[in-house]
Amino acid sequence: MTTLAELARLIRSKNAGPFELTFDIMFDDAATYDRVKRSGKLSREVVAGLYSLPTSDVKFFFCDHARAIKATIPRPYFQGDPRDSDSHGGQQYAPLMGIEIP
Repeated sequence: MTTLAELARLIRSKNAGPFELTFDIMFDDAATYDRVKRSGKLSREVVAGLYSLPTSDVKFFFCDHARAIKATIPRPYFQGDPRDSDSHGGQQYAPLMGIEIP
């Protein structure tokens, strides 16, 4: 098993407007991207579980031409809310890093 953090070139999170966060997971080569995609270890259901959301709240897709995986979730608090501890959404990717890929 190898963690997603070890396989991906980039894992990041950022705002997708004031009400959503988006995650980008990018790979250097097609073989590694295909390995992760085929593993089934990264999916809408996995993202929902990591962020304690209903599956229906997660937008998830594979971008084969870019060797990237994207997911978008609702922000726990809208951007600028006094309870929002990460205004730019750049700290929210950490739970994805430890996903184990066979």
